[in-house]
Amino acid sequence: MNDIIVLEPVLMEKIWGGSRLKQFGYDTPSDKTGECWGISGHAHGTNVVANGPYKGLTLRQLWEDHRELFANEEGDEFPLLVKIIDAQDDLSVQVHPDDTYAKEHENYAFGKTECWYILDKEPSSELVLGHNASTREELQQMVDDQEWKALFRSVPVEKGDFVYVPSGTVHAIGKGIMILEIQQSSDITYRFYDYGRKDTNGNERDLHIKDSVACSMVPHVDPVLDRSSWKEDGVAIERLIQEHYFTVHKWDINGNVVRENRSYLLMSVIEGTGSVVTEGGTHTLKKGDHFIIPSTVANYEIIGEMKVIVSETTK
Repeated sequence: MNDIIVLEPVLMEKIWGGSRLKQFGYDTPSDKTGECWGISGHAHGTNVVANGPYKGLTLRQLWEDHRELFANEEGDEFPLLVKIIDAQDDLSVQVHPDDTYAKEHENYAFGKTECWYILDKEPSSELVLGHNASTREELQQMVDDQEWKALFRSVPVEKGDFVYVPSGTVHAIGKGIMILEIQQSSDITYRFYDYGRKDTNGNERDLHIKDSVACSMVPHVDPVLDRSSWKEDGVAIERLIQEHYFTVHKWDINGNVVRENRSYLLMSVIEGTGSVVTEGGTHTLKKGDHFIIPSTVANYEIIGEMKVIVSETTK
């Protein structure tokens, strides 16, 4: 296949979701739409291919049956998941396991390390990022005593910020924040705290205190990020992160960019319009589009004025 893989988004309603995903051109099911899974091979929500010879198949099926599209990378699961999240209300305070804990306790290949590019926020919006306990015993005691305000660490955030959330990080996306999230392809979440909220049936959502305490990084340590920037082949590139599971860049395109393809790339348009050209065809691009340039594409050209988040597994 010498063309890109265009993916149909998967929209998910959430108790904390809103209506702002309509800004990306998505046909949202309600005004409680919290997530768009833009690039996903996960069993809980895999995208359908919208073009080319594999139209109608899922990304999960492509990973299983056409590994040549992904540089013959090994693994039972498509490794990454890219989402856009609209938090109309605070998300639960939660933590995700690492790979070892996920395999032992959930029988799943991946834990969940993730990162966030802040697309938008309200003036008073904050994240929960980390906690104030010095030892696991202190963490357990503060949880037992329900000292939530003293335990959780709130931090301000601005549009354009980038946040790295390795597994074991206590965190919550705050009310009014929109993010693009790149993560390991895992849907395992342990809730510490959920504000006593009730679902549409009047039930409080389950908490997972034992797993949350067991998985949490203690003490919390903020990661140090190196957001390096440079110009290359007519595009201004900023490396947001390069770590064990994924490498993420932001491309600011103003004109045209011609590049040789090294592997397979996950691309999400967060601003602007344009087009992408391969030997297999030309596709228009707009804010909210997600697509994959497979490893079978040797060269490609992107034309327009756009900001694109480019993700790949770290080789």
